[in-house]
Amino acid sequence: MHYRINHSDLCLILALVRGKTLARAAELLKVDVSTVFRSVRKLEAALGTSLFEKNRSGYQPTQAALALAQQAESAEQALELAQISLEQGRETVSGTVRLTCAGTMLQSLLLPALSRFMPRYPALRLELTTSSAFANLSRRDADIAMRLTSTPPERLVGNRLGSVSFVVCASAAYLQRCGHRDLAAMDWIAPDDFLPDHETVAWRRQALPGVVPSYRCNSMITVTEMVRAGMGVAALPDFLLSDLECLSEPLQGYDTALWLLTRPDCRALRSVATLFSELTRNIRLSAPH
Repeated sequence: MHYRINHSDLCLILALVRGKTLARAAELLKVDVSTVFRSVRKLEAALGTSLFEKNRSGYQPTQAALALAQQAESAEQALELAQISLEQGRETVSGTVRLTCAGTMLQSLLLPALSRFMPRYPALRLELTTSSAFANLSRRDADIAMRLTSTPPERLVGNRLGSVSFVVCASAAYLQRCGHRDLAAMDWIAPDDFLPDHETVAWRRQALPGVVPSYRCNSMITVTEMVRAGMGVAALPDFLLSDLECLSEPLQGYDTALWLLTRPDCRALRSVATLFSELTRNIRLSAPH
């Protein structure tokens, strides 16, 4: 008859994987070292497999031990969520939500919002990725997306959070080094062919047709960081201008909108609905220009 592993066995394995030594595992389990040593030997014999290999740095887990430790961590998290639910009542929001946004939005818009309300939801887990592709939601790789667009896909549902303008800007250091404010003669930084129809690309080609960018980047966050580093000028969304100098008025006719989007099938999930609602309340831009 095969040995049936129990919760105590998982706690033992997890403690030794985390502690790496018998002494540290004993501290974590609040038992003596000899108890840990005997328990590991007994468990290995019952399972008929080696769980740890002793070396100079301590106890190295085998693949079997690592697999069991992962299950132990899942059980540990489930117990933590159960305790939170017990303490806070049946209305606790729990689960994992996958959120994606463009890199330019992360520091200026998303993280300040998350820091305000996420502490109120200790059982809510967030998986965050930075991407500009709508396909993330379509392929079900994400549950919620924050996107700059004037025409969100019809297959998605969401809230329009506000209007975004683009402004030509540069760092004070670049302007001092440049010594003039002739936009056509400046070093331009622009997105490359990954965003051929970007509003800033369309504007530059129309307003400054003779300009050939000195730097081309495969993401708008890279464009932004190069401007901040004093490498040149670029047209950036207005929510990124706090530490830069504006060299133009908002580019008329090239506004876009900030949307919070999700799939229709996600609206019924309490975890997704809660995060969607909180982000909608906490991220608000100015009214349309």
